Amino acid sequence: MDASKQTAGADRRTRIAAIVTSRFAPVRMAIEDESARHAGHAGVRDAATGGETHFALLVVSAAFEGQGRVQRSRLVHEALADEFRTGLHALSLTLRTPDEAGPG
Repeated sequence: MDASKQTAGADRRTRIAAIVTSRFAPVRMAIEDESARHAGHAGVRDAATGGETHFALLVVSAAFEGQGRVQRSRLVHEALADEFRTGLHALSLTLRTPDEAGPG
């Protein structure tokens, strides 16, 4: 089953985690909701209407082997296309292979 369908009704962070896990099988992942830092900027909804518009995402995955920075970014944006269509406004990406990330 599609990860986005499995998490219908969940908050955006949970949906992002499920989609990224399903698509990229990360060995490490961190998701930070940065929406509050962008209050007053374009694309930000206030907390009363849901927020969850600006995120930072760290993904370490072997799925990125042999791909450049732009291609990795495109893959993640494609995977999260439904999130962008439903209010995700900005996504700061750090995408590494396990070798690039090193231990930790």
